[in-house]
Amino acid sequence: MNLSDPIADHFRITERQKTALKKIGLKTIEDLLFYLPHRHESFSERKNIIDLTEGDKTTVFGRVVEIKKNRAMRRRLYYTEATIGDFTSTVKAIWFNQPYIEKILAKGDKVALTGKITHGKSGLYLSNPTYEKVNEYEDLGEGAALLAIYSETPGISSKWLRFAIQKSLKSIGKETLQDPIPVNVLEKYHLPSIYSSLIYIHTPQRLGDAEVARKRFAFEEIFFIQLARLKEREEFKKHHSFKISVGQKEMEAFLKIFPFELTPSQKKSVGQILEDFGKDEPMSRLLEGDVGSGKTAVAVAATFAAVQSGYQVAYMAPTEILANQHFKSFINYFSQLRLTTKIGLITSSGAFKYPSKVNPTQPTPISKSQLLKWVISGEIPILIGTHSLIQKNVKFKKLAFVIIDEQHRFGTRQRAKLVKDKSSAAPHLLSMTATPIPRTLALTIYSDLDLSLLDEMPSGRQKVITQIVHPDNRASTYEFIREKIKEGRQLFVICPRINEPDATKENALYAKAVKEEAKRLEAEIFPEFEVGILHGKMTPKEKDEALEDFRKNKTHILVATSVVEVGIDIPNATMIIIEGAERFGLAQLHQLRGRVIRGTHQPYCFVFTDSHSEKTHQRLHALEHAQNGFELAEYDLELRGTGELSGTKQWGVSDIGMEALKNIKMVEAAREESQKILARDPELNKYPLIAKRLEEQEKTHFE
Repeated sequence: MNLSDPIADHFRITERQKTALKKIGLKTIEDLLFYLPHRHESFSERKNIIDLTEGDKTTVFGRVVEIKKNRAMRRRLYYTEATIGDFTSTVKAIWFNQPYIEKILAKGDKVALTGKITHGKSGLYLSNPTYEKVNEYEDLGEGAALLAIYSETPGISSKWLRFAIQKSLKSIGKETLQDPIPVNVLEKYHLPSIYSSLIYIHTPQRLGDAEVARKRFAFEEIFFIQLARLKEREEFKKHHSFKISVGQKEMEAFLKIFPFELTPSQKKSVGQILEDFGKDEPMSRLLEGDVGSGKTAVAVAATFAAVQSGYQVAYMAPTEILANQHFKSFINYFSQLRLTTKIGLITSSGAFKYPSKVNPTQPTPISKSQLLKWVISGEIPILIGTHSLIQKNVKFKKLAFVIIDEQHRFGTRQRAKLVKDKSSAAPHLLSMTATPIPRTLALTIYSDLDLSLLDEMPSGRQKVITQIVHPDNRASTYEFIREKIKEGRQLFVICPRINEPDATKENALYAKAVKEEAKRLEAEIFPEFEVGILHGKMTPKEKDEALEDFRKNKTHILVATSVVEVGIDIPNATMIIIEGAERFGLAQLHQLRGRVIRGTHQPYCFVFTDSHSEKTHQRLHALEHAQNGFELAEYDLELRGTGELSGTKQWGVSDIGMEALKNIKMVEAAREESQKILARDPELNKYPLIAKRLEEQEKTHFE
């Protein structure tokens, strides 16, 4: 058996299983071995059903006596209910919004169920337990107190994965697996070899075995992310860049056009950027600041320096709404200069140029082809846009500075296209984010960037008063809001969905929807006020009209999806209701809350939840008490457990890697060792396994 062998060469699998394996990314024996369990069940602590008490977190072994699918009409909720019996008694098991379980478990099946014992109207029951089919009750407990539990998919169970992985481990032997981490690093941090780690994590005899294996794999992931980012930075430094310089008096005069005094951290960040502009190597800097901390002002000041030096600037935003807002902000600032600076906007919806020949105070729509001609000739020095900026036909004459807003929303390839493919020299790069990032995560995923922090708010901004609102307190909250709207303030209402779910579908998840909630608020709660809507499926024109009506206070309440998470700047909107708050992450809730701190009036955030989960309440109360986004990010990382961190999509970090980010010492150790290796051998000639791994990582990121 070789690591590169297809799984189908060594195991009998059906077509359904082939499809299922492909779905979870398992093609080869190597893929199979490194498909790590997301947790381990301890069967040494299992209980007989008769001994169960409320609050127990335990494993129950028994037989399925009955199983059926039900629907709670009032909440539009589907649930599967099973009766499980052992030789002592029976207990109910209930799975909410998982109707497919009825097709997986059948009457008579022998099962192991793990979960929390909850007390309901009809007695004790297991709430959303994990389940495992077994042949005999004894086959799980004999010889092993721990069992690896894997993420499953229909057709591939944890049981099948355990069998296949253990057979593969026995067949390949130690010699087949080469460890990419140098021996001296493993010894220094007391980490097991790669072969031992696989044995420990897939077939642990003690919980300590599994934990030390997870530690090794967590270190490995962070170590290689650090190596990749640091090596990328060293490569980027080798490129020629444009030197940007602007006189101190010129910059001071420009900063006076701002209608506010820059905070000390804003001034410091501008200074750091200008210092980088004067170096022989291209700048790579991350500007991290809380919602409303003034990142745009810093970006505008840096843009002024580049334009005054005779160069071009590209500003890429993740949404059309945000790109449009930045276009207006840049016009507002640059229109105050004696020399008119031309600014372009390009999105999938169209193109604009400022100033218009007919009306020099306003932008004008133009054809994309004409705009791009002016960009390539250098006549337009500032181009703002969305993904449209990275299209092949977008070319610059002298692109010296690139700004990427909310950079984690763009893929590696998208960022590279703008930074590497649009200029004869490597442009200076400023990435910006308002997303709260824990320190360990910033040290890892942004290790190729220098960091500038905006940790102060502009004067006049007040702290948001955040309240968790339960169903029985909604009426009084609505009355409070009514009085504030009468005083002239405005309200955002955020819903998780655009439309109500189809109640005829079994997997429909009920959550407040924009269209229906807007109708309800207008008809039943606030009939005296105008209510508008905003969501991602509206046309750009419809979005602009909805925002403009809200900006001008023609509509008093705007019901929207999380499309307003970034880029909406309406100072008079000082209140926000977030419906179904348990469906949003803390960082996203914080971003949404940031929509109401743009003005000088007291802002309020009302977090509406129907959840009775203790864990949900703990998370939401963290939102109430956290002083800023940085503190909240640390809360979020601390509160979430394995499998809940969801780093894969947003940051490109797996759950096991995200677990490592709870350990600052591990992250710093991985950073230190990766820096030492690159300092000794920048080309990695003495580390062929590391070089190979980095090459494979790069291919994966760019696929």
